[in-house]
Amino acid sequence: MRGTYAWKEECFLRISAYTLLACVLLPAVTQAQFAQPDGGTVRPGVLPLTWSTGGPKCMEMPEWQVHEYNPDLFILRQSGCTDYEKPFVYLFFGNARALLYDTGSRKGNLAPTLQHVVHQWLLRNQRKTIPLFVVHSHSHGDHVAGDANIQALHDPMMPVTFVAAAVEPTKALYGIKNWPEAIGTIDLGGRVLDAVPIPGHDVVSVALYDRQTAILLTGDSVYPGRIYIRDFDAFVRSTTRLVNFTKDKPVAHILGCHIEETRTPFLDYPVGTIYQPDEHELSLSRGTLLEMQAALDSLHGTPKRIAYRDFSLWPVGASFRLTDKTQSVFDKVQKYQLEHMWDQTKP
Repeated sequence: MRGTYAWKEECFLRISAYTLLACVLLPAVTQAQFAQPDGGTVRPGVLPLTWSTGGPKCMEMPEWQVHEYNPDLFILRQSGCTDYEKPFVYLFFGNARALLYDTGSRKGNLAPTLQHVVHQWLLRNQRKTIPLFVVHSHSHGDHVAGDANIQALHDPMMPVTFVAAAVEPTKALYGIKNWPEAIGTIDLGGRVLDAVPIPGHDVVSVALYDRQTAILLTGDSVYPGRIYIRDFDAFVRSTTRLVNFTKDKPVAHILGCHIEETRTPFLDYPVGTIYQPDEHELSLSRGTLLEMQAALDSLHGTPKRIAYRDFSLWPVGASFRLTDKTQSVFDKVQKYQLEHMWDQTKP
């Protein structure tokens, strides 16, 4: 094994200043890794190389893309042809119950696809029913728009327990006594999820860590895109809370609820884009979380908009509204893409 000084010298030669922080911290977090590269105790799964977005031909696009990460975890992505937000929602299955993280954006029509996936899972597992808990990453419209349709379901094969996107019901579900400092849990039956309060983007933002797959779901607080920060001080504390929570845990993927970055470093898609043929991968690493913490620390408490390789910090304040410039970009992008939604390949 190389000595510490030689290892740090390699870090200096190969990587950027912010990634260097991850190298310096690495000896302190090795307990989150496994002795050999054999997967350890983490249950594996597969992410697709690319996701469907919003085209190129909306006539051919389903409302939701369903991806089986493994037999008990499904990732569903809403089509940009229904709404430019294109959010991801996540469906976990345990032995005793299932859990749905978010219900999608406007015009998502999640209920039929959700029923299909649950029914197929029951068929494959030779079961007749499984209770479903419906929870949220936070309370914004592009994550709760499907709530009413899910609540209206009366499916004996998947009786629904709906948990509103508000602080008190969220605390009660996960057993969080001291919001937002304490960590909660929910047991799906042989599968425990940890709930980490991360307000800042929204007052009720919650990250979920799946101990089985070592996946960390971060909603709109960490993802490849524009990280809109409404309460800057709370967001800084929440990022530190996530870093501290994960320091002694393996993290296979950090998965947010959107993709707004392209595969070109530092370049994002304009707000309002529905078709993203060259979008960034969904998965981020814990290194990105460390980079975000370092970026926030460098601002010394003064909110500032700044772009990094895989994300941008966008402080917007509590009364978030699009600036005139951003609204103009949104209107232009939406007009063009909606006019071409039936064939985005044509100029």
